[in-house]
Amino acid sequence: MSDGRDGLPPGIDAFDYLGTMVLVVDEVGRCRFANAAFEEVVGASRRSVQGVSLYDWFVDRPTMRDVVAGVMQKAYATSRVHAELKRHPHVTAGDPLPVQVIVTHLNHGDLILVELVEVEQQTRQEREERVLDQAQANKELIRNLAHEIKNPLGGIRGAAQLLEMDLESPSLTEYTQVIIHEADRLQLLVDRLLAPHRRPHVVSDVNIHEVCERVRSLILAEFPKGIRVQRDYDTSLPDFRGDREQLIQTVLNIAHNAAQALVDRMASGDALLIFRTRVARRVTINRQLHRLALVLHIEDNGPGIPESIRDRIFYPLVSGRDGGSGLGLTLAQTFVQQHQGTIECESEPGRTVFRILLPLL
Repeated sequence: MSDGRDGLPPGIDAFDYLGTMVLVVDEVGRCRFANAAFEEVVGASRRSVQGVSLYDWFVDRPTMRDVVAGVMQKAYATSRVHAELKRHPHVTAGDPLPVQVIVTHLNHGDLILVELVEVEQQTRQEREERVLDQAQANKELIRNLAHEIKNPLGGIRGAAQLLEMDLESPSLTEYTQVIIHEADRLQLLVDRLLAPHRRPHVVSDVNIHEVCERVRSLILAEFPKGIRVQRDYDTSLPDFRGDREQLIQTVLNIAHNAAQALVDRMASGDALLIFRTRVARRVTINRQLHRLALVLHIEDNGPGIPESIRDRIFYPLVSGRDGGSGLGLTLAQTFVQQHQGTIECESEPGRTVFRILLPLL
């Protein structure tokens, strides 16, 4: 009995392990194979896809037909084109998905390999790589700078203490006290910069909703009036292995920043903070494909992050608030990356969303 894969290359099932969508079509454009990623994205089973014309899945049918024909006739070995992929109506209202299409002739009969890469996914992966590189550079810079500061700082403080012992005038000791206090303040700042890299990673079973509830209670205790903390949880999310205290600190740092930005709205009684959890399937995080991932959105209806620092909010010592240390989001990013996850932010006036993505499987 045939399973519909007669004439296909051996080992074709390996395409199911890819995070990108893959189709194999014949010389007239009929789909002979669709991998699991394609099923997931378009919202259709591979059984329903087999035998259907490839061109029916695209908004611009003629362009796709010309590209496949060119590769089939060996006018070129590989062709790339941007296109819009149709999806089942139950998937995000059926809106077409912008993709980059890579068409290649297979050395196996008259078959064509069609790879579809989501433009948004490709952009996100490139952004993740930049963030990882920048975070690593920041980490090395902080470590080196902190150690360079600590040694002379101790000497300055010690010299001020010795000088104070020899001073007879109380008015002059005020100046040495200023030196000592400022040296202590800088020492505390250096310790906070180094803390994320010194603290051990304590792993246990973590429930993300328990983390959110803990943060929610802390926010409402500090800001009891004028703010509503809304929960939108996917209760099917499983527990996962992680450092509970680090994750609480991560969510608290983001939520606390949001609450502080909502002070004006609190006065008018319409401040809103939302914790939203979802599950994502077949997600690429930090260049690795994961079958299952947790998505946590922390959203507020505040004024938004100033555009001048929007691209630098995860850098150390960058703050959009007077008196802010600029370490909260840096710490949050460090803890998320220690969980092999990513953190992103989108902001505009009236809506700011931090998106934390953590692998589950």
